[in-house]
Amino acid sequence: MIPLSVLDLSPVVQGGSPGQSLRASRELAQAAERLGFRRYWMAEHHNMTGIASAATAVALAYVGGGTSTIRLGAGGVMLPNHAPLIIAEQFGTLDALYPGRIDLGVGRAPGTDQLTARALRRNLSGGVDQFPQDVLELMAYLDDPQPGQAIRAVPGSGSKVPVWILGSSLYGAQLAAALGLPFAFASHFAPAMMDQAAQIYRQRFEPSAHGERPHLMLGLNMVAGETDAEARFLFTSLQQAFVNLHRGQPGPLPPPTHDAEGQLSGTVAPGSPLSMAVVGGPDTVRAGLRRFVAEHRPDEIILTAQIFDQSKRIRSLEIAGAALGALGGV
Repeated sequence: MIPLSVLDLSPVVQGGSPGQSLRASRELAQAAERLGFRRYWMAEHHNMTGIASAATAVALAYVGGGTSTIRLGAGGVMLPNHAPLIIAEQFGTLDALYPGRIDLGVGRAPGTDQLTARALRRNLSGGVDQFPQDVLELMAYLDDPQPGQAIRAVPGSGSKVPVWILGSSLYGAQLAAALGLPFAFASHFAPAMMDQAAQIYRQRFEPSAHGERPHLMLGLNMVAGETDAEARFLFTSLQQAFVNLHRGQPGPLPPPTHDAEGQLSGTVAPGSPLSMAVVGGPDTVRAGLRRFVAEHRPDEIILTAQIFDQSKRIRSLEIAGAALGALGGV
C-alpha cells in the first residue's frame, strides 16, 4: 500500500482574496481526510501574491480546527528564514493542540527572493550554509529535555514532532540519509534529479532513532477531471502560473484557458518543471499513478495541483482517491 498525501500552496485565484484561499484550503483538507489521504501539508512562500500560506503554522492551526484525523504539516518551513527555537515553539504548539498529528518538513531554500529574505531575517548571515546545524538544533528542542538544558521550547520540548528533510537537489538527500530522517523530494517542480537523489538517499541512509529504514515521499502534480479534455483544460491554470513565474511576473492563479496555439506546451516538455504531471480523466490518472510508482518506487506520493475552481480541485482529489482504491493502494 502506497499512501497518498496532499501538498497545498493555498493558491490565491484571480479575483479572490487570501481569506477565501485559506477557507478553501481548510475545505480541501477536510475532503482529503474524508477520502483517506494520509497527510495534508502547506508550503511557506513569501511576497507571492498568488500564495496565502506564508504564515504556515498559523494556517495549519486553522486547518486543524476543521479536521480530526489527517496528519498536518509543513512542506515545508524554510528554516534559514527562522530561528530554530521559534519553529520548535510553533510546531510544538500545533502538537499540543492536535497531538500525534503534526509533521515538520524543513527546507534550506528561502522560499522567496533575496530582498524579501533580508526583510524576513534582517541579515543573511548563516543562511543555507547553517542548515544542517539548524536542523540539529531544531530536533534537540523537540526532543526530551536534557539535564541542565538552559533553553527549552515551550510548548515543543518532548513533543518529538517528526522532522522531514525537503529537497530539490542531491543535498537534501544526503542530509536526510546522514541523519536517518524521512525525505520528501520536490519532483512536482524539480524532477531532473529525482531518481539520483532517491538512489543516494536509499543507499546512504543511516538507521536512527527517527527511523530504521528510509522513507521517500515524492511530489507529483496531478490534475484529474471527468475526461482527459477537461483535465487538460483545468491544468492550463498551473501552466500559465509557471510561465508567469519564469518571466518574473508571479501573481494570482489565472483561470484556465483553451491553449489553441499550444503556447503552453513547453511547460510539459521533457525535463521541464511540469514534465511528470499526471493530467487526465479517471483511467488516465489510474494509469499515470501506476506508471509513476513502477518507475520511481516511492514509499509515499504527495499530490499537488493548483486548480482555479475549488469544486474542481476537490473533485480532482476524489478521482485520485478512487484511482488509489482501484489500484489497491497503488
